Amino acid sequence: MSSWTQKMRRTLIGDRKFYATVLAIIIPVIIQNGISNFVNLLDNLMVGALGDAQMSGVSIANQLIFIFNLAIFGGLAGPGIFGAQFYGAGDIEGLRNTFRIKLLESLLLLALAFAAFIGFSDPLISLFLQGDGDPAMARDMLQNGHDYLMVIMIGLPAFALAQSYAGTLREMGETRLPMIASVAAVATNAVFNYLLIFGKLGLPRMEVVGAAVATVISRYVELAIVVIFTHKHHQRFTFIEGAYKTLRVPAALLKKVARMGAPLLANELLWSIGMSTLTAVYSMCGLTVVSALSITFTISNLFNSVYMSLGTAVSVMVGQSLGAGKFEKAKADVWRLLAFGAAGAVTMGLLLILFAPLIPRAYSGVTEDVRQMATRLLIVTACAMPLYSFAHCTYFTLRSGGKTIITFLFDSGYTWAISVPLALLMVRAAGADIILAYAVVEAANLIKCVLGYFFVRSGKWIQNLTHVT
Repeated sequence: MSSWTQKMRRTLIGDRKFYATVLAIIIPVIIQNGISNFVNLLDNLMVGALGDAQMSGVSIANQLIFIFNLAIFGGLAGPGIFGAQFYGAGDIEGLRNTFRIKLLESLLLLALAFAAFIGFSDPLISLFLQGDGDPAMARDMLQNGHDYLMVIMIGLPAFALAQSYAGTLREMGETRLPMIASVAAVATNAVFNYLLIFGKLGLPRMEVVGAAVATVISRYVELAIVVIFTHKHHQRFTFIEGAYKTLRVPAALLKKVARMGAPLLANELLWSIGMSTLTAVYSMCGLTVVSALSITFTISNLFNSVYMSLGTAVSVMVGQSLGAGKFEKAKADVWRLLAFGAAGAVTMGLLLILFAPLIPRAYSGVTEDVRQMATRLLIVTACAMPLYSFAHCTYFTLRSGGKTIITFLFDSGYTWAISVPLALLMVRAAGADIILAYAVVEAANLIKCVLGYFFVRSGKWIQNLTHVT
């Protein structure tokens, strides 16, 4: 074995202890995400059985909810970076203050979301209905999307608060409790979806409204489990002791979190809007594209669970090492996590290619054209999965070190500078069909991977953030 090969092996492959640590973190997250995405697939199938208009309407409304969800994740990410490092440094008061900041940010984002969705729901939904197709179907999509959105908003406060708790627990390395709460929530969602969408066991047939009610119920189930367990075991999760005595936090910490967290919030918000804009651009290829993309995203998310979970591993392992001043360990772990994620993405991509022609056939309420379109889109997604994995882990590496301006440019900056203009160019100027346009945009993620490699290699993301002045 050459010296170069040995060096690559040491750089990219960890020891047994490394993989034991990684698996202990990601397996609960994989289970959580896997079950959640599987139930989402079942939900998607049930709504899809109602017809194209119902499925597309729900899909569009969920694009808007997706923006709120990502805004919550972005808002909590800033204090989350500090939380992981405070815990690594043994500073529980610092961790408690980051939890309080999460609560304040959640309240602000909830107020903005309710104002936007109540005041502008129909114009927002109509942005996705610009493609050619039956005007009557477009009206049905709009009505179904509106009805679904008005109900599902009731669950937004529960989602925001549950994420505040779950994020802090994960920063402590506790991933099992969020997993249990999520599994219970998705099971609740699946059961009530079946009962309320189709009107079983004497309950009314509520169709898309029933799907929204089921989701709201599941959100509050998840919140109840996380909150009750955390407070009941306060001696273990000591950050919660006295957390609600005041929501005041040290001005120096608040300023530092705001300065570093603002780009993360802006990033998640702009990135999610960018991804929704991409869907709106793709929908210009025809109204049926919305249904095909809904199927594609739901199925591919099930196969993305492995590499998506590595974002948590990077945040916890790298963040705690940086907070403890173990810089060399943090740097070594990053390259091994990147390699591990890429290998997992290749494996899951091959499985997705294998199942791509089969799963869309389960959508009985949609047309054959939609099913075939979804199959081809899934194959494109599978081929791009290693690129997604590398970029995803790179993003969390830069974020763990507090390089939030770079992550902003790397993520949402790339989306708006490359992905959205490229999609518009393919659809509007080149007149490409949805498959070619989607393939070109996804292949362009190679640019993001190259940039990410050089960012990580530079080592400029390595810094300890726990010293607040």
